[in-house]
Amino acid sequence: MPHLKPQAISVQTHLRDQVANALRAALIAGDLRPGVIYSAPTLAAELGVSATPVREAMLDLAREGLVEAVRNKGFRVTEMTEQDLDEFTEIRTLIEVPTVGRVAATTAVEQLEALRPLAQQIVTAAQEHDVLKYLEADHRFHLELLALAGNHHLVEVVAGLRKRSRLFGLGALNGTGRLVASAQEHVELLDLMVSGRIHEAEECMRRHLAHVRTLWADGRTDGEELTRPGAHVTPMAQRVNPAG
Repeated sequence: MPHLKPQAISVQTHLRDQVANALRAALIAGDLRPGVIYSAPTLAAELGVSATPVREAMLDLAREGLVEAVRNKGFRVTEMTEQDLDEFTEIRTLIEVPTVGRVAATTAVEQLEALRPLAQQIVTAAQEHDVLKYLEADHRFHLELLALAGNHHLVEVVAGLRKRSRLFGLGALNGTGRLVASAQEHVELLDLMVSGRIHEAEECMRRHLAHVRTLWADGRTDGEELTRPGAHVTPMAQRVNPAG
């Protein structure tokens, strides 16, 4: 039995996670394009790390459905069809709309108000054109809100859907102001839930998911917006700290 070095394993795992996050950010920014094949050595050179953590990170992304392995070539960024986007939205609507109503009806105001700082973080990030912070806060808000229903399997299902429907090229839309409008819907939703307006909260969530669906489509297809200034997305090489 070999003598393993836990600290070395921890550092390597940490680096792989950093690389995976950098690649996710590149997908969001539109730096990595759907349908294009990228080799691990090429990405590693750009990130300033060895190819091993890049391959491991890409395998993590493959398990999330964001990329697919191409034998002897590298990894292809997964292309989402309009049907994929519609189906993701349909499933999330079926799950999240009634869950929001149930949470609004059964959860103490104090627990709901505990989510307000996250809702405000989403708005602030959108106003500051920080796409990554926007998505991080958005991710936490939605999953922590759903967790108040007490069904961790439900939360896992939605988390998986969110990963697969990550907003490719969202950074290109940030200069339009549409992210701010979407961000403010989180505050509106929370206000409705806190005031006990259950049906209105459900409709707000339904409307929010429909707006997100539109952002998915526009982030993928609006070529003119890809050159638009204003989005704050850190270059890939600056998202990884090889020193750990």
